[in-house]
Amino acid sequence: MGNNKLRGKDLRKINFTNNTAISLAIDITSKYFKHSNKQEKLQTLTNVMNEPESYINDPIFQLLAEELMDYVEVEKQQEISLLDESIPFSHFGRSLIDDAAFDQMSLAMKLPIARRGALMPDAHHGYGLPIGGVLATQNKVIPYAVGLDIGCRMSLTLYDIDARYLKKNSYAFTKSIKDNTNFGTGGILNIKQAHSIIDREEFNIIPVLKNLRGKAAKQLGTSGSGNHFVEFGIVHMEEENGLAIPAGEYVGLLAHSGSRGIGATIAQTYTDFAMDTCFLPRRARNLAWLDMDHELGQEYWKAMNFAGDYATACHDRIHKNVSAPLGIKPIAKIENHHNFAWKEMHGNEELIVHRKGATPAAKTDYGIIPGSMISPAFLVRGKGNERSLCSASHGAGRRLSRSKSKQSYTMSELRKTLVNEKITLLGGGVDEAPIAYKDIEKVMSYQNDLVDVIGKFYPQIVRMDKP
Repeated sequence: MGNNKLRGKDLRKINFTNNTAISLAIDITSKYFKHSNKQEKLQTLTNVMNEPESYINDPIFQLLAEELMDYVEVEKQQEISLLDESIPFSHFGRSLIDDAAFDQMSLAMKLPIARRGALMPDAHHGYGLPIGGVLATQNKVIPYAVGLDIGCRMSLTLYDIDARYLKKNSYAFTKSIKDNTNFGTGGILNIKQAHSIIDREEFNIIPVLKNLRGKAAKQLGTSGSGNHFVEFGIVHMEEENGLAIPAGEYVGLLAHSGSRGIGATIAQTYTDFAMDTCFLPRRARNLAWLDMDHELGQEYWKAMNFAGDYATACHDRIHKNVSAPLGIKPIAKIENHHNFAWKEMHGNEELIVHRKGATPAAKTDYGIIPGSMISPAFLVRGKGNERSLCSASHGAGRRLSRSKSKQSYTMSELRKTLVNEKITLLGGGVDEAPIAYKDIEKVMSYQNDLVDVIGKFYPQIVRMDKP
């Protein structure tokens, strides 16, 4: 029964934006539709939302229908018009990008606040902006164009030891990555950790953060579910890497994770604020924005940046917690955000550049673009290409949805693949199987003008959330 319970986020996905209507809908379905599954409930509510006038005399839905009709009338009076045609945007690797993601980016480029845009070769459909989408606006920030996992990032620590050492001590490396990390929506570490992020003033001055200090402390050093991971592997560094690291082979610890519950709470709270004040046509509702000249826009910006700092702190603890028991010392670190917004100068104009699942790739930027649990991650240096708004992909990008991956592949097949590739997997499932992802080599082939490759990371021990 628990899986059939509706939550606000379920209703927002079907374009319920009025908080009063959301509360009414949840109350109605919990009272009158106890034995219906979630999909049936959502379909019924979609019908009510699309034609509320048909339910105005319905004894169950009357109050909800009235609320929806009143809200729609207000929306129509204040609705912001989209441009008739999309502003042209750059795209890389069009043959790898599904039409749904391309259409979603085209819709974003009809926003009257849009200035420039780009779509990366790993792009696939998401909420609001497609994952792999880059959108530049002037003085406006779009919470859903940043994403739910604010400040999701990649980080790689290099250690001056080679593959033979990792192979010889594989049990110790596996044990450390298993014992000193945790994954999942509510994942916490049952160890006391000190970090300055927990003492930050934002917990006292930003309303949405005031009750989250305890959760932040407990989730420090943990990772989310889905495609988040922590991996030990072998790094091959190129000669011309710009990091003063000699070419050769190293052991590396690579992590992919974000701002945990804090980021999700910030994202949903300010998306609701944006939708309550920025009335866009229904198909573009998730692209509602906040004005940076107004208090809510400034407040979101501060909260977003704090979430990015918290994600960085989580990565710092992950690397320290996992490496300390092994007695290995770092010699270099490469890291980068995605799911974030930056104030940047492009041409003679300051723009807010949203990168939802896209890696910053200015000439001074270093980053990591992962493939899958069996394919390499590329270590890159940006070329500062203005066509991509100085951006690159954030990974290989999904080829199959999670449900299609489960239908197309079995756990037995995944285990065979891992044995053949000599990969140790802790957790993980067929929804994250290599078959679910695009070919990282092809994705990278479309980015020669965006980044230089300075090395590769080959995974050996992979830790993910339980399936």
